[in-house]
Amino acid sequence: MGSSQTVTVKYVVNAKFEIEGVVEKPDVIGAVFGQTEGLFGSELDLRELQKSGRIGRIEIELQSKQDKTTGSIIIPSSLDRVSTAIIAASLESINRVGPCNAKVTLEKVEDIRDARRKSIIERAKAILHDWNITSMPSTEEVFREVSETLKTAKVDKYGPDELPAGPNINNAKEIILVEGRADIINLMRCGIENVIALEGAKIPEAIIRLTKEKPTTALLDGDRGGDLILKELLQVANIKYIARAPPGKEVEELTSTEIFSALHNKVPLEEVRAKKMRERRKILMPKQILETRKELEGTLEAVLFSEKMEKIERLPVRDLADKLQKIDSVDTVVFDGVITQRLVDIANERNVKFLVAARISNTVKQPLKVNLLTFADL
Repeated sequence: MGSSQTVTVKYVVNAKFEIEGVVEKPDVIGAVFGQTEGLFGSELDLRELQKSGRIGRIEIELQSKQDKTTGSIIIPSSLDRVSTAIIAASLESINRVGPCNAKVTLEKVEDIRDARRKSIIERAKAILHDWNITSMPSTEEVFREVSETLKTAKVDKYGPDELPAGPNINNAKEIILVEGRADIINLMRCGIENVIALEGAKIPEAIIRLTKEKPTTALLDGDRGGDLILKELLQVANIKYIARAPPGKEVEELTSTEIFSALHNKVPLEEVRAKKMRERRKILMPKQILETRKELEGTLEAVLFSEKMEKIERLPVRDLADKLQKIDSVDTVVFDGVITQRLVDIANERNVKFLVAARISNTVKQPLKVNLLTFADL
């Protein structure tokens, strides 16, 4: 099962397996997806991670001999370190492949960027060697002076989760929120020390509390991961401004000019919300949806449509959740009721593209694949 999106690989999970019997690659792939599914919710579900481009193509190598099958599993990841570690550990929970007993053992998690850094460092040593030979005698003093400017303060820990943070968080009048420790280090190189990191997809309680106490600017990566974290922040934290790295770039790799430019161009949260609302309302719905919306008002009923806008079924809203779990090929649901988190989760899982209802619950988290609209939006 592959993703149509390009994965910027940060880590590679390597595991080996032993199976008591003869199986084929599809059997192993099925076990990897099936036996890790639902262990940690949809945010760490391998299928969903592949669809969103955060996990790459899973490679399986195997060989069978004397009624036993051995081989390896390779999973490329663009997730953070914590999420990648959880994915790696979950592989060891696989105990069957098809009808056969199996044992999966993690061998290592490779940091691709670490290998690249080592290569760069070796090249830099060679460049410095040649440079020192051909440069003026004063180069050593210049190098020492430049090196002093690159020294940064030590990264501290904040709160019960020991989140990476700059040394001035407690005394700072306002803070900058970033995604990971590497982002903090990059900002501190630029002299920005009132910074703290999420260090994961979930928003820690310490961050939620801190954003209520101090004006907060969220400086996020310019990729899909940044989009996902922004959606989460909009729902649970009290963010005042949003700043983004240039499209396709991460905060940890920005130059000082790009960092200050992103912070200078930060946008008030109200503008971000308004823009998202305008984008949502730009969706043009077919006339069948508009007509059905009028028919359903006050009925407490729902209508299911196929991708070709053909009516599949009309039913009471109270039966909608159960029905969606049992039926395929539903593209759009129009109903006289409230869009709840349970309905959103089911629609997201069943590949429903549109949920159109009388209103949306305030506790609903914006899904990745499902468009949520109210009757007032049409």
